[in-house]
Amino acid sequence: MSFYNDEINKLKERDNFRHINDIESKHSKYITVNGRDLLNFSSNDYLNLSTDKDLTEEFITKYHGSREFIFSSTSSRLLTGTSEIYKRLENNLAKIFKKETCLLFNTGYQCNLGVVSSLVNRDDVIFSDKLNHASIIDGMRLSMTPFYRYRHFDYENLEELLKKHRNNHKKAIIISESVFSMDGDIADIKKLVELKKKYDCFLMIDEAHAFGIFGNNLAGISDRENLLDEVDIITATLGKSFASMGAFCAADKTIIDFLTNKANSFIFSTALPSINVMWTNFLIEEKIDKVKEKSKKLNDLINKVQSQSQIVPVIIGENNKTIKIAEHLQSKGYYVLPVRPPTVPVNTSRLRLSLTADITFEEYKSVINIAKNMKNEI
Repeated sequence: MSFYNDEINKLKERDNFRHINDIESKHSKYITVNGRDLLNFSSNDYLNLSTDKDLTEEFITKYHGSREFIFSSTSSRLLTGTSEIYKRLENNLAKIFKKETCLLFNTGYQCNLGVVSSLVNRDDVIFSDKLNHASIIDGMRLSMTPFYRYRHFDYENLEELLKKHRNNHKKAIIISESVFSMDGDIADIKKLVELKKKYDCFLMIDEAHAFGIFGNNLAGISDRENLLDEVDIITATLGKSFASMGAFCAADKTIIDFLTNKANSFIFSTALPSINVMWTNFLIEEKIDKVKEKSKKLNDLINKVQSQSQIVPVIIGENNKTIKIAEHLQSKGYYVLPVRPPTVPVNTSRLRLSLTADITFEEYKSVINIAKNMKNEI
């Protein structure tokens, strides 16, 4: 055990040791910790739907007698862990993303891991934005496929890599997030489509932090830029804006059939509980106007704070300094957490302010002012 203790001590010395916070409850835009209600700036519940009691009560009242109102599927989808409502949700999502079909996964991590690791092999090649999520990086490693990570948003660097390596391989995939989870900046999907066509690649976009927020159909940045038809593979989660559980890949039928047979994270996982599938269908089929209303409210706030997205990073740099500012904000009633390496690059530790639909501009400004003043004082 000495090795593990030594590693833990090294993390503590670098102010990089993590622990799980004890959270008592969540309600509206607040979170209760140690008996105190704090304004939650660390949530991915971007539309504040998960704590909407009226919405939850309406769903329970309407569906509690259903045969699908159960809390475990008990099996993988390929055994007995599926039913009509799963296929209905996949059809609903396929329509939103303008794809032939769709496949549900249990989490965003499992989705990207399964998609990336199974669609390519040693004869192929992947080109990935350097700041793509760990699930994409792990999927590339698991695939044992050659991969190249281009500098973040440096599409000239991407083209240099494509020129050098594309013709040495059979299939090629370019992968990028749309809204990046730690910086909140947005990829140039139009440019990625241009390079995909020029170099005969597939294009995969992860819309996890954009789905439900951007686009006329709420399908993310690809939707907002009218490029859904040009993106070959789209992944996203249901556990953020849609306040549910699970994730999905939307693509043409051939790709989805292939994933159904080859993606281990789908094949060997007990399926989502049917109650979560029902809840997501409820939001899409019966409450989409409310979802769009909340999305508009959040976009109004994003525009007012002059941010690209709902994720606003406040870069501090040093781990210890970042921790102290986060703790100070918590003492003032704001639940803000420090984000440190390896989640972000070394020397870029930050406060990740996550805007949600019910947060006000005044509340945002208060957090920013406190953080900036303390950064200058330390």
